[in-house]
Amino acid sequence: MSIDVSKKLFVEQLQTTGKRVFVRVDFNVPLLNGKVENDKRLRASLPTIQYLRAQGARVILASHLGRPDGKKVADLSLAPVAVALSEILGTPVKFVGDCVGPDAEKAANSLQNGEVLLLENLRFYAGEEGRDEAFARQLAGLCDLYVNDAFGAAHREHASTATIAKFVSQAACGYLMKKELDYLGTALAKPQRPFVAIIGGSKVSSKISVIQHLLPQVDKLILGGGMTYTFLKAQGLETGASIVENDKVDFARQLLAEAGDKLVLADDFTVTDKFDFKARTMGNLKVVDKDAIPVGWEAVDIGPKSIEKFKAILSTAKTVLWNGPVGVFEVEAAAKGTMAIAHTLAEVTAKGATTIIGGGDSASAAKSAKVADQISHVSTGGGASLEFLEGKILPGVAALSEK
Repeated sequence: MSIDVSKKLFVEQLQTTGKRVFVRVDFNVPLLNGKVENDKRLRASLPTIQYLRAQGARVILASHLGRPDGKKVADLSLAPVAVALSEILGTPVKFVGDCVGPDAEKAANSLQNGEVLLLENLRFYAGEEGRDEAFARQLAGLCDLYVNDAFGAAHREHASTATIAKFVSQAACGYLMKKELDYLGTALAKPQRPFVAIIGGSKVSSKISVIQHLLPQVDKLILGGGMTYTFLKAQGLETGASIVENDKVDFARQLLAEAGDKLVLADDFTVTDKFDFKARTMGNLKVVDKDAIPVGWEAVDIGPKSIEKFKAILSTAKTVLWNGPVGVFEVEAAAKGTMAIAHTLAEVTAKGATTIIGGGDSASAAKSAKVADQISHVSTGGGASLEFLEGKILPGVAALSEK
């Protein structure tokens, strides 16, 4: 494993009463007309915030929002987030219009035990993404202890996610961070078997490292989505107008030879003669076998035979990891395969399997299928979970103190 989270300091192991605790959260939430449109990420941070408040800590929350590129952008202020979090917590959340400097220092130093302060957008300063040590030292000056609960930003080596740990006495993970790493880490290190991974998405190139890292560890690896057609081409089949990465055909051919029956591809597909993703429209549709994709037609989803084939494999699994849809699920006509996988994961979870969705589009698909709350764990960090599955070290985790 890349990181053994069991050796990292956990928030419960800190002495926090009366201490100023800087908590890096992921409040990168959508805003609409000056209000938080989706509060899922705020709610995901509640266990850590509520624990610290109950311990009598003085809680200083910090996050980024959007891409202001080191400038103060009014529309990307975290002020509306403080309002939304106050409502969820049932207690006032103080807000300060800066994250460093005299105003931030005064607000942090005047906190009483159990009170919560939210700092302004970290990315209003170029030093945040620039890993600037002077900026990180300023952030550290606001607190006595540091907690990272922003798994969604753990793959970023930024001032508030990694560099700050150099300038605090102790740096621990919060409840959300620990939960994410426990689920993903256990899935890879000690999975109950059969262990099945479903890897989808549009491009082979974006998932090469994940596939290579997972193949030796899983019992079956189901491939879906746009990357499938590069593998079909590697088998010498006609792919029509489907997405193909020609420079990855040799890789696909080699992987097919090495993986044998461990690697599972679809046997049939839904294809269309016209597809406009922006307009969410498709022309004529039909289902064809994998060796019968017509010239000029584009495959946009797996077919009914493949759905049954994948469901049969998943039905006996004890651990399932899903990252990436198997079709263009944003368009109803091409969503059947992805929705079927989402519902099947809910069914196997109910039978006792551990199911993990690696964030991003798969999480959106589970939400669309109305089964997100029936999955063992839906990751809050698409990019972070992907890098973890590639076996990469996450800077935000590596920076935490050892027990």
